[in-house]
Amino acid sequence: MSIYLDCASTTPVEPAVAQIVRRFTEEDYGNAASPIHDYGCFARMAVDHARGQIAKLVKTRRDDVILTSGATEANNLALLGLREYGLKTGRRHLICSAIEHKAVLEPLEALTKTGFELTVIPVGSDGRILIAALRKALRPDTLLVSTMQVNNETGMIQPLAEIAEVLADHSAFWHVDAAQGFGKELDSITHPRIDLISISGHKIYGPKGIGALITRKRHSEPPPLKPLMFGGDQEQGLRPGTLPVALIAGLGEAARCALRDHSERLEKVRHIRARALSALAPLLPVINGDPAYCLPHVINISLPGIPSVTAIRALAKVIAISSTSACTSHHTAPSHVLNAMGCSEAESSSALRLSWCHLTDDVDWDTVVTTLKQLQYQNPF
Repeated sequence: MSIYLDCASTTPVEPAVAQIVRRFTEEDYGNAASPIHDYGCFARMAVDHARGQIAKLVKTRRDDVILTSGATEANNLALLGLREYGLKTGRRHLICSAIEHKAVLEPLEALTKTGFELTVIPVGSDGRILIAALRKALRPDTLLVSTMQVNNETGMIQPLAEIAEVLADHSAFWHVDAAQGFGKELDSITHPRIDLISISGHKIYGPKGIGALITRKRHSEPPPLKPLMFGGDQEQGLRPGTLPVALIAGLGEAARCALRDHSERLEKVRHIRARALSALAPLLPVINGDPAYCLPHVINISLPGIPSVTAIRALAKVIAISSTSACTSHHTAPSHVLNAMGCSEAESSSALRLSWCHLTDDVDWDTVVTTLKQLQYQNPF
């Protein structure tokens, strides 16, 4: 088996999380909406406990946590859920960056078809949002600003503290897609100016199919969201359906472990990153984005002359890697993220994303480099 280096796509499940999920699947399988017996009461307690574990990572209240099927649903609820309020108040201007995930870009594009205007702000060659462009884009009728915490393709940590300063005296709601950074980069999303935070369990060593939208209150009032689905009053009337207790408990445990083991995990992933960069150096890779702002779990490199798909297939028996976001990997179009950063066509078409975690096994970097050198020899540039 090859060594898995695609953790930015999805992570392995932490053993303690798997144990919790198994317990609430096989033994304590009560319905949290039926607290009329011990099974239901214990299920509700488990859900409330998980909310608290999730909330603790962003220093907010457990009742601010709206459980969803993942960050994609959370993004849709955050963005499309403000539609009615925007129409009612006449605030129909939206802002996002050019490097957002499709789970943000496409809901915003959907809003533009119903009378909203979208301003897409550029990023620098370092892969980070240009603060001056954001400041210039803000208008009195701006309803929403949506920015990511960490880019899913490059690992670039975005300047959330600086964005908070720009938005300090503006009433626009601020949504942060934290799918890639939640539980890995802890400080930035604790900023009280952030109104809405989307997270996903399978990015932090938890199960797939579970996530949350964290809705911070402003002046004791939550963001004026409206539900996208109907059929029950679960999750404060914003997300109907029977709660998947096992998955929720797993997400809570993943959040708890992320906070408890943060320093230890960072040490491990930094060691892997240093080893990877040292091993790959003879290939003279182009590093996409500024390494000074990169999450230590990821590197995005280009090896001009070697198409991404060629490298991925050649390395398949050694390491499992990708070139772009998992959600767009079936498309052949160049990465919109790398294009926004000003990368050349050669750099975009030869980009590789390597991502790991504290659970990653040792990599045979010698074989990786030898394989890539052979490809460079066959495809000189």
